[in-house]
Amino acid sequence: MPFVFYDLETSGTSPAFDQPLQFAAILTDDDLNPLDRIDIRCRLSPHILPAPRALLVTGVTPHMLTDPSLPSSFEFMQTIADLIDRWGPATWTGYNSISFDEEMLRQALFQHLHPSPYLTQMNGNDRLDILRLVYSVWELAPDALAWPTDEDGRHIYKLDRLAPANGFTHHDAHDALGDVEATIHIARLIRDRAPAVWEQALRNRSKHQVNDLLETGQPLRLVERFGAAPPRSYVGAYTGRNPTNPNAVGFLDLNQIDPADLALANDDELFEAVDATPKLIRTVTVNKVPNLFEIDAPDPVIADRAARLANMTELHARIGIAMSARFADREASVHVEEQIYAGFYSSADQRLLDRFQTASWEERPAILDQINDQRARQLGRRLLYLHRSDQLDSTVVDAMTTAIRQRWMSVDPDAPWMTFAAVEKQLAEIEAEGAMDAAGLATLRGYYVSLGMT
Repeated sequence: MPFVFYDLETSGTSPAFDQPLQFAAILTDDDLNPLDRIDIRCRLSPHILPAPRALLVTGVTPHMLTDPSLPSSFEFMQTIADLIDRWGPATWTGYNSISFDEEMLRQALFQHLHPSPYLTQMNGNDRLDILRLVYSVWELAPDALAWPTDEDGRHIYKLDRLAPANGFTHHDAHDALGDVEATIHIARLIRDRAPAVWEQALRNRSKHQVNDLLETGQPLRLVERFGAAPPRSYVGAYTGRNPTNPNAVGFLDLNQIDPADLALANDDELFEAVDATPKLIRTVTVNKVPNLFEIDAPDPVIADRAARLANMTELHARIGIAMSARFADREASVHVEEQIYAGFYSSADQRLLDRFQTASWEERPAILDQINDQRARQLGRRLLYLHRSDQLDSTVVDAMTTAIRQRWMSVDPDAPWMTFAAVEKQLAEIEAEGAMDAAGLATLRGYYVSLGMT
């Protein structure tokens, strides 16, 4: 199956409250030979306040944010959705893409009323994240790559340092197309120098194969990285499934505990085993290409523990309930942007949203009126406000203008979106660091002042 290597440059780091500004992708065959490519940009949506640091890193200027020759974000996302359909089925691949780029892409599809935001997992498409493979190479085949370090001697896994250290000499870091080319370079090195890691990663694209591997009950190696620490592996085995989320599977650390001891635990102790740090039971999300590897010759003690654990079906069920309880009391967000996972659209609403994508702006209000999902109705009204406010009642327009202004003016330091207060803080930090010359900083500040910052 072909691969699509892709990358986004964005207005900030929040998938829910920022947006893609650049999308670049290279289609390759299954041997990683390039077949086609795309590199597109769009304007900033008027309701989004971009982060100064994001603009500094990506080199996006205020003029580029408002350039009338660029497509709107709505048109931009339609182009990407069409591309996913045209290039698929394929393996959608990036660098830290599952944690960031894909979430950003999903949110943009959701907020622009695409019938399904999960396009990179549908219609035969699957996913791969090269950063996760890099972690596995570090742990299982460290000689396959050169590992750059920072001034304190800590190893660096960021693409802009790892690719040049491994012979990629044309890296235009923080440009989407440059990052795509660097990602392909690292992928080829892993395929050629750590073939066992590469082949298992390709198998792990399928959640069905991951489930089959876990449900053998045999000891497996899970490679993960947390915080600034180097990647490490955990040896464990299947120990239950979340009944409210079948893609979440328990993985018992067999080096830390004998399953017989865990079987004696009460419900509170099982919850602690799932929720505490360090965890006795980790969650493997089977549809997110986990770094799971078979062990050729497991330690006899570990093999015995895994064999006994495989038959503890009652413990599996209890652990599944404990996993489900971790988030049972989490309140639903009041912000529509954070309700993306609150349920799938009905078939009827999907058909209406499909019509919305191709209709004229004059036709879209009537389509919105027929949609039952309140998230889509709210997001649709915002799209009308941004693109054709004349299609809305003036009281609705005034209310939306006020709501956007209130978000920007918020002084809540924990606001999930960019505020003028957060902009001021970032501008001050950029100036103190000398990261931008005075003229550029003045231009950037002038842009925010033009939006109403005092």
